[in-house]
Amino acid sequence: MDLQYQTDSYKKFLKTKIADVDKDKNAIQFQSTIIYPGGGGQPADWGWIIRDVRNNILKIEREGNAVWYVLDGDLPDKGEEVELRIDWDRRYQLMRTHTAMHILCGVIWRDYQAQVTGGNMEPLNGRMDFEFENMNRELVDEIEKKINDEVRNARDIEVKILPREEANKIPDLIRTKINLLPPSLTEIRTVEIKGLDLQADGGTHVRNTSEVGPIKITDYQSKGKINKRIKIRLEES
Repeated sequence: MDLQYQTDSYKKFLKTKIADVDKDKNAIQFQSTIIYPGGGGQPADWGWIIRDVRNNILKIEREGNAVWYVLDGDLPDKGEEVELRIDWDRRYQLMRTHTAMHILCGVIWRDYQAQVTGGNMEPLNGRMDFEFENMNRELVDEIEKKINDEVRNARDIEVKILPREEANKIPDLIRTKINLLPPSLTEIRTVEIKGLDLQADGGTHVRNTSEVGPIKITDYQSKGKINKRIKIRLEES
């Protein structure tokens, strides 16, 4: 399947054909898609298809390497052309949030050399866990100032898909404590915030850090001896 969201996160609709149909699941597969199916802490997109009727995508199921889109209503036929659309407002909020989390991760790695131990997000809200022994209000305020400085720096963001052999030569490409990249992957997608951060990542992002807007650290918590959680929130755009 042609995963067009990997190279262009700003596509809101797409003409595509139905690659397969599962009547038992009431689900379909696409030849190409702009729908992010979820993963790496980023939720799946919401969307629908349009033909003579509109079918909402109720959920997305993975089955090995296959991704099935469960629909409401009657299924289209295999080979039928449809128009695929995404809930753009929600997608863009997730793009801004995901980039904000990379800014946070980039600043903490650059200035404190702390690895990521976990993370999750919803539109405009996210949390990341880091290997910090100690965290206090003064440090959190310092981090908040630094991440907002990077928003104002208006750094460009570049996405590449590299052969695994080439990607493996990049130092510190994996920022998580555990390498979650399946050994079967022959290509690695990287997301670079120019001058700040470069990571392996499969999610959707904005083109420039200025699009993120102000980032507020809303809370910080101790989740263990060397595991501290930082929660962030973005403003409505």
